[in-house]
Amino acid sequence: MEGRGIGTRGEAVATEYLASQFAIAGALPAGDNGTYFQRVPLVGIEPTSGVTFSAVSKGRAVAFRWLAEFVGGSEKQQALAQFDAPAVFVGHGITAPEFGWDDYKGVDVRGKAVVLFTNEPDSTDPKFFGGRSLTYYGRWTYKYEEANRRGAAAVIIIHTTPTAGYGWNVVRSSWAREQPYVALAPGAPALAFAGWVTSEAAAKLLAPSGRTVEALLKASNTRGFRAVPLGVRLRGRVPSKVRQINTNNVVAVIPGSDPVLKDQAVVFGAHWDHLGIGPAVKGDKIYNGAVDNATGCAVVLELARAWGALERKPRRSALFIAFTGEEGGLRGSEYYAAHPYFPPGKTALALNFDSYLPAGLTKDVSAGGAERTTVWNIVEESAHRMGFAIKPETHNEYGSFYRSDHFSMAKIGVPAFSVGQGGEFVNKPPKQAESTYHQPSDEFHEDWDFTGVENIARFGFLIGTTVANQEKLPTWLPGDEFLAVREKSGVR
Repeated sequence: MEGRGIGTRGEAVATEYLASQFAIAGALPAGDNGTYFQRVPLVGIEPTSGVTFSAVSKGRAVAFRWLAEFVGGSEKQQALAQFDAPAVFVGHGITAPEFGWDDYKGVDVRGKAVVLFTNEPDSTDPKFFGGRSLTYYGRWTYKYEEANRRGAAAVIIIHTTPTAGYGWNVVRSSWAREQPYVALAPGAPALAFAGWVTSEAAAKLLAPSGRTVEALLKASNTRGFRAVPLGVRLRGRVPSKVRQINTNNVVAVIPGSDPVLKDQAVVFGAHWDHLGIGPAVKGDKIYNGAVDNATGCAVVLELARAWGALERKPRRSALFIAFTGEEGGLRGSEYYAAHPYFPPGKTALALNFDSYLPAGLTKDVSAGGAERTTVWNIVEESAHRMGFAIKPETHNEYGSFYRSDHFSMAKIGVPAFSVGQGGEFVNKPPKQAESTYHQPSDEFHEDWDFTGVENIARFGFLIGTTVANQEKLPTWLPGDEFLAVREKSGVR
């Protein structure tokens, strides 16, 4: 389907197919105006030639080179954005009262350019910013969101490989292309520039203040840190190509059997979008996304078919969602979370299904984040019944929990996590199923073995039906970062 790029012919074919399969499964339309589609208004913003960024001190300007020294774009959703603002260093840019941490204490950044590091203060204490595990406070998305809430004009992240978790080449390739955003409401604030600079460029930016990247990173990890004016003005001009993107989530529901609990739902989600048509690799320019994420969509369709085939439906309703815009930053799930068909306080659980290697059976499964919820015992029992070991999460310092569509649901308080296939295959995965992430080579092969993917669907089905039939709504465990918003929705 031409790589299922959002707003393309490939999307139209893919989403119509998904809707038709939900209908065949007996799932009812749950979208806008009695359809299977929830319209998601997105705006695509792509920096064009002529983007400039410089630091000015005492009449002397230092200009930075696009891609080589800085990248980024405007979030204002207009053809030209400009800024000229005094720079303030705010450490990691975090306000976390539960940890007694506020990088913005005593400083007003309205109309200013905020300079910061991604990640969090260093700690091995699991009760302080999750220890070595990254919380959402450490994600670059949080940095932009918090600065925007505080009225900043621009945000510049100083890149280092240790703080970001990846090299400059990843940043450069990600930010040099179109970024989709949910359309802004009239009058809503937005950053004129959300960008990154290399550590070498940061050194030049900081030179007039007499500070170094290393010294500021050390200071930002120190309790009692206070924001520091840098004595320079940051200026930028960001011309952009802006387009309205017509795209949709595909949403279907199978009502529950209990006259009261049917107003509550268990959500099964997977993103349908991929990268569409792009630069050719070995003569192939269609980024198919067979593993990522046609496999997840297949699981959700099969869950709908199996749920619809039950003679007696579970007590709660089942909501099936194929999300748009995941590849551009979880935009479809973000929009659904802001416009849910079941309120957060009546959504029992959200399970996400994303990218499975069709390489046969695994001996284990993963469910990172489930251990933070009251659903954990159900996950453990379900795995035991199916003969699975539960694969412990690795590399939590990369914050993988915050990079999939379930996170949008967690932000509104819904217990949510992704169901994964683990990593211990009964037989070694074939090479064609490896190293194809975001490449045209992620395409279907006739010899794929879907038995392991079938087991993932059964595992998710078992968890979902158990939660759909239990009396009490699940929630987050005491101390979890999402518990307060869950309780605010009325679930305790």
